[in-house]
Amino acid sequence: MSGAGSFPETLTEQAKALAARQFSSVELTQHYLDRIKRLDPQVNSFISVCPELAFAQALAADTARARGEAGPLSGLPYANKDIFCTTGIKTTCASRMLANWRAPYDATVVRNLAQAGMVMLGKTNMDEFAMGSSNENSWFGPVRNPWDLERVPGGSSGGSAAAVAARLAPVATGTDTGGSIRQPAALCGITGLKPTYGRVSRWGMIAFASSLDQGGPMGLSAEDLAMLMNVMAGSDPRDSTSVQRPPEDFTSQLALPLSGLRIGLPREFNDGNLSAPIAASVAEAAATLEQLGAALVDVSLPHAGMAIPAYYVVASAEASSNLSRYDGVRFGHRCEAPKDLADLYSRSRAEGFGAEVQRRILVGTYVLSAGYYEAWYRKAQQVRRLIQSDYARAFENVDVLLGPTTPSTAFRLGENADDPLTMYLSDIYTTGVNLAGLPGLSMPGRAVGNLPVGLQLIGNYFGEQRLLQIAHQYQKQTGWHLARPAFAEL
Repeated sequence: MSGAGSFPETLTEQAKALAARQFSSVELTQHYLDRIKRLDPQVNSFISVCPELAFAQALAADTARARGEAGPLSGLPYANKDIFCTTGIKTTCASRMLANWRAPYDATVVRNLAQAGMVMLGKTNMDEFAMGSSNENSWFGPVRNPWDLERVPGGSSGGSAAAVAARLAPVATGTDTGGSIRQPAALCGITGLKPTYGRVSRWGMIAFASSLDQGGPMGLSAEDLAMLMNVMAGSDPRDSTSVQRPPEDFTSQLALPLSGLRIGLPREFNDGNLSAPIAASVAEAAATLEQLGAALVDVSLPHAGMAIPAYYVVASAEASSNLSRYDGVRFGHRCEAPKDLADLYSRSRAEGFGAEVQRRILVGTYVLSAGYYEAWYRKAQQVRRLIQSDYARAFENVDVLLGPTTPSTAFRLGENADDPLTMYLSDIYTTGVNLAGLPGLSMPGRAVGNLPVGLQLIGNYFGEQRLLQIAHQYQKQTGWHLARPAFAEL
């Protein structure tokens, strides 16, 4: 039972098969661990693999099922982005700074998934401290896209996206600060959801930019994400930014039709950055949703073009503050034989942080400095409010927005490594969602050649159920989300 087709691929199908006792959780876990061992050296999607923990959790799930105590997610495997703290297991953020750090506690997301009976296969590779759009900024080496091993999977959750695309895990956790769930989901041909800010607890999720970071699910289908959101979402008294809302069943509206739905098409997304084939894929998706009963409405987001500069000022400023704790004194990498305290600080940080992290710390420190705070940081926050207002006005007339997730398909490894500005522009359609704190979802559309294309749905606050409903209905109609790279057949 080691082949790619021996087990159902989606989480939903696996849950049904486990409930029907077609196989055990131990057998399913062994299937994925065998594939990881055999195929991941070519993809590099995992930093740590946890067979002992995985088998212990799988056996516990099988025992609970035998007693009639299994829940909807009991015994189902997942991959965990290496930014979520896990007790006794390395949590590295793909950085030399934390290369050997083992967390003494579980993040709330990890705890919730464990309590639901899920099986953690391992910790996935990522851009260092979640800073990047290609997953080339990792101390443990770049992740490769299963659709073309010479191309990037996107970032920062590229390891999670590549693992799901290569069928090394059915689902995975990710984090999204400026597009880091949606962008790699688009480039790897899977589905990813960035929830409303505060929907998913950030406790135990190592911070990059605290007012922007948000954890979320990644998988093959919207239905799979809905199942995960039932466990991942929820208020958390340990997280001061956690939203207090009653529990929701994110699967409850999936089957509802799209009749009467108003879908906005932002004209600013069809700009000079967007490749013609992706624009055609978005237009085709819009036509499909219209056939399913939705009405298409032209809308405007006048300040969308300011999202990238505003985002990189705000995010870099918050990164500068959050990463100041890594100083070589309390934990993390420490340089050898420092001459004095200043040498300890400077060499530990220079050795521990990679080039992209250092670049953002420097930018963030600059924009927060006394002489430039008003000109840069305050101005970026004012632009952020304008972007929020644009979305608020749009949602007075429409229910959701539809557009591209990325301006192009996956680019080649190293292609943009020496051009940070071009790299940053790969998030041009995603960063505004984070600045506004809105939910966003990326789902596969018609591919361009052999490379996936991501379609982005943006909802109003706490509109995740509607996004998942639309994506589910679209996926039932098209089936693009089930396309698999040739690599997954190995």
